[in-house]
Amino acid sequence: MANTYLLEVGVEEMPAHVVTPSIKQLHKRVADYLKEERISFEDIKEYATPRRMALLISGLDEKQPDIDESVKGPAKKIALDDEGNWSKAAMGFCRGQGVDVDDIEFKDIKGVEYVFVQKHIAGKPVSEVLQGLPDVITGMNFPTLMKWGYNNLQFIRPIRWIVSLLNDQVVPFSILEVETGRTTRGHRFLGKEIELKQATDYEAALESEFVIADQAKRKQVITDQINAIVKEHDWVIDMDPELLEEVNNLVEWPTAFAGSFDEKYLVLPDEVLITSMKDNQRFFYLRDHQGKLLPYFISVRNGNKEYLDNVIKGNERVLVPRLEDAKFFYEEDQNITIDAYVERLKRVAFHDKISSMYDKMERTAKIAQVLGKRLGLTDEELADLDRAAHIYKFDLTTQMVGEFSELQGIMGEIYANIFGEKKDVADAIREHYMPISAEGELPQTKLGAVLSIADKLDSILSFFAVGMIPSGSNDPYALRRQAFGIVRIIKDNGWHLPMLSLQPVIIKAFAESGIKPNFDINTNASEVRAFFLDRIKQVFNTMKLRHDIIDAATNTKIDDIAAILEAGQTIDEHKDDADFKDGIEALTRVLRIADKGEAKPGNEVDPALFQNPSEQKLYDAVNDVKAKAADRTVAENFAAMRELSGVISDYFDENMIMDKDEKIKNNRLSQLAILADLAKIMGNLNDLIVK
Repeated sequence: MANTYLLEVGVEEMPAHVVTPSIKQLHKRVADYLKEERISFEDIKEYATPRRMALLISGLDEKQPDIDESVKGPAKKIALDDEGNWSKAAMGFCRGQGVDVDDIEFKDIKGVEYVFVQKHIAGKPVSEVLQGLPDVITGMNFPTLMKWGYNNLQFIRPIRWIVSLLNDQVVPFSILEVETGRTTRGHRFLGKEIELKQATDYEAALESEFVIADQAKRKQVITDQINAIVKEHDWVIDMDPELLEEVNNLVEWPTAFAGSFDEKYLVLPDEVLITSMKDNQRFFYLRDHQGKLLPYFISVRNGNKEYLDNVIKGNERVLVPRLEDAKFFYEEDQNITIDAYVERLKRVAFHDKISSMYDKMERTAKIAQVLGKRLGLTDEELADLDRAAHIYKFDLTTQMVGEFSELQGIMGEIYANIFGEKKDVADAIREHYMPISAEGELPQTKLGAVLSIADKLDSILSFFAVGMIPSGSNDPYALRRQAFGIVRIIKDNGWHLPMLSLQPVIIKAFAESGIKPNFDINTNASEVRAFFLDRIKQVFNTMKLRHDIIDAATNTKIDDIAAILEAGQTIDEHKDDADFKDGIEALTRVLRIADKGEAKPGNEVDPALFQNPSEQKLYDAVNDVKAKAADRTVAENFAAMRELSGVISDYFDENMIMDKDEKIKNNRLSQLAILADLAKIMGNLNDLIVK
């Protein structure tokens, strides 16, 4: 008979951001535990609110399957002593397996006899297996942990009740002093305790006591309520999915309502108003059909409609001080110049082991010029980039960003426009933070992208130079995210920059402009290179490339990130071509011989030493590829090299590379070295698995 089991862990209110990850983690841990214990099930349904994590497991087996197995023990010569009696080793083995020495039989394995016993393990009933769940629950991981009472257990919040019902029977176990039972709790203020008769009563019973336990159902209720309010007033709403998720995890019985604020605050930039409402109060903001922000908001209470007018007034009252502060800061900030704000950055530390924020901007400005010139920016673009790089952190010293730190960069753009800076300068100030997450939006302007790369590169080089290199999960300054952002920006723009070997160029630029950091940015250069290669691998993984292709493309001496990305993508796109195997095998044969030979790619090839027509054909073909390589894409070069497979095959058929004549041997090795050097633009093709 299939069984249904309900597990509910009731806690004090959890932070909204941990509710969904926590129920997902509990689901996985319980599912893994059941599989380890050989208990099959059909489905696990999740329920989660701020006060509970619950799983309803259906289709559970009655018991574990029995196991009959033959267990190998010590060799016969060890199991028996000289007199033919059972040794301590044999008796200990049997004792450990729960059998008697009379059950021993011998089996020959490759000429050696070993002790074997037949062991029957009766499957435990599912009710007994489920009693092992305390370790599964208490082993959960959370971003923050709490202790309570005099206990050593750490959990996200104190555990207040546990429901453990197999069909209609309680499965007994305890965590600390909390014993399992059939009693769950309704809404903290509207509901009461509920005695569950059986596991399948859970969802309906809670709903009768003002708890919508199903997260998806609760979210839909919130969405429907908000849409009804929006439709009634003919408003337009941005149903932000992250905010909706957060609000959903703050309530058990949602009731949406609309509030308002004074129109005088609409003079503030939209970003300031939205931050005050969304980030600080979890309010949904509203617009008219022309896109203009309205002096209204929608929020969701954890309760019913009783005394809703008081709730609305309370939320409006809480919002006003935030808006009043923002209006004051906005007006006051405009009384000081950008240059004055920049001067203040001399007293703002970037990091106490590195420099002030002002000095960081000076370094970034020089790096930005190095990058801009290599990318062929016009004189006007370089001038605008230089201006942006010398002021891009100024808003950190404004009162608005001091109060609303999440607006850094955004207020920089707004104030730059107010103070009369050029639009591309203002855009770059905002975009230099992008991407702000691993998959976040990338800069949309050329200057913003260059400034973003320069700022992030300075941070990486600076922290690596003072020995603050990320290790394991430790990355307090988000250097991995910043390096990943650089790789994504380069990929997005297709920019070919020698990113993995720029330190000497930057050092020279610093020296020419009188910038003297108190550290050597060339320190740990190899670690910086490896760090970026790991981020390139991360991009390849998001593209779902095979591991051997990733290894081949990143096992390279090339310092051009875009070229490495193109190499991996090109190999992946052609891996299933009919001639892929032949082309790769021809090139890898060249690579292996060239790597073993003494000739270097710079050595000249003398056609006068050719003995066979195939040598001239390869020589001409390689020279043609080499002459056109600079004007071709990586994909085009790869195609050209693969077309050489027939010529290469003929070359090896007709020529002994390691000829007795030293001059002929070296001439042929030089030819292969030149071809191998061309092939290495694709990375190390020897790492590819071809079938």
